Amino acid sequence: MCAVAAAPATADPNETLTVDPTGRVTADGTVTLSGTYRCTGAKGPVFVSSSVSQGDGPVKYGIGGTLAVCDGADHTWRNTGTVPASAIEAGPAHVEATLMELRPQGGLPLPYFHAVQEQDVTLTAG
Repeated sequence: MCAVAAAPATADPNETLTVDPTGRVTADGTVTLSGTYRCTGAKGPVFVSSSVSQGDGPVKYGIGGTLAVCDGADHTWRNTGTVPASAIEAGPAHVEATLMELRPQGGLPLPYFHAVQEQDVTLTAG
């Protein structure tokens, strides 16, 4: 079996991804994260994905995914997902967001990263 490597990330310097400094978490474990993005030149579907973690542990929780429009304009994104109750609480957290395209290559959709952003945020209760 032959593995095909992902296309290297050679993102346009005009492509951006931000994470808002504040997110939300509710008592039932619903987490909402948001920010902005800008991308161009997509040949396949593009998504803004995000994950959140707290403390020193290695566990990251995926928080939704938003379909992105790569037209060179600035857009907002907002992802919402549910984690186990009490796994993520109000307070400091770390977010990783990725602007990733499933680019067709040789008949297979391979990941192409337009932008990645890691940031410490504050989660508020609500």
